[in-house]
Amino acid sequence: MSSPSPDWAALAAARFPFPEAVPVPDLVAGLSRMLVSPDPAVRDDQAYTALARWTREGRLDAVLGELGDLGARRLGHAEVQARAFAPLVLRCVLERAAVVPGAVPEARLAGWYERFRDWYPAERDTRGWDDRLGWLHAVAHGADAAGAFGAVLPERRVELLRLCARRMTAPETDYRYAQLEDARLARAVCRLLAAPGLGADEATGWLDVVSEALEGGGPGPVPVWAGNTFATLQSLHVHLTRGLAQEGVPPHAHAVADRVAALLRLPLWWLA
Repeated sequence: MSSPSPDWAALAAARFPFPEAVPVPDLVAGLSRMLVSPDPAVRDDQAYTALARWTREGRLDAVLGELGDLGARRLGHAEVQARAFAPLVLRCVLERAAVVPGAVPEARLAGWYERFRDWYPAERDTRGWDDRLGWLHAVAHGADAAGAFGAVLPERRVELLRLCARRMTAPETDYRYAQLEDARLARAVCRLLAAPGLGADEATGWLDVVSEALEGGGPGPVPVWAGNTFATLQSLHVHLTRGLAQEGVPPHAHAVADRVAALLRLPLWWLA
């Protein structure tokens, strides 16, 4: 006998109570199909919202590994909405894994990270919003995943900081950050910097990636990638100064902010 299929519209209207009558594997199979839908109401308002809530509540602990595998595979999907939502799936799994030690073996986490590392700076479709597909937001969603990876793979934090720098300076783009992608990247960087254990050189050294990308700039219009970079640096300076509501001000925030300000003086020569 087949299990009942959830009434997703009714679940959404009721703020996603967990459908106890549906076996978890069947539920995950349905979510998997919906997360590639081009319809944002199905993909975002229903599937992702349900996944985020049920993962946070521990309802899907038995299949965390399978969900992470799904997110990692989807980073190579042919359709942009599937790729763009894959890091959100990973973020949900990683944040749950961070509060349930041992829920996902470290080797599996490392495998997901390797796929994410290869995808994030290379993704070409970085639009925040599409009038047909709704939210895509690969840069912002990837930033969320980067911050979550730092919590479960702390030894990768320096590499993750450099990965965020490579994303903000990626030259092959014609999309100027317009949907607060710069702020999401800045938040991810602050989350990576906030955890204890980074030395001052590690906390600032990732900005070498940005400095090297900006070398040789001259007069003329600012390239799109450079505009994205400067927007992210400005946002980062605010985040470093104010701190995050939960994590506070990162260690070495003053040193990082000074280095960021030095890079911002390239276009904003009038800064003190």
